[in-house]
Amino acid sequence: MPDDSDKMFEREAAVFKALGHPTRLRIVKALTGGEKCVCELQGITGGSLSTVSRHLQVLRTAGVIESRKEGLNIYCSLGLPCIGTMLAYLESNGCGGNCACGKEKA
Repeated sequence: MPDDSDKMFEREAAVFKALGHPTRLRIVKALTGGEKCVCELQGITGGSLSTVSRHLQVLRTAGVIESRKEGLNIYCSLGLPCIGTMLAYLESNGCGGNCACGKEKA
């Protein structure tokens, strides 16, 4: 019988799975700068509206992003703001020894 920790691991795995595509990472990175309209995200990714919508659905289902509708436009924002911090860390190739990990910046 699954317990609460199993559910937690399933949710965490869903987040990492949702982040496991370059286009979805590009979307999340764009949203670290604040809320964006789906049409803006389409321009950023260069994908078709249907492709971007599918990626957004994966991110939304995992709880990575949130969306709201205003008139005919749909606006997306990060549902897990800490993802931006994680991506910034990965982009910088480490923390340069400024945290408890002790890793030297490459």
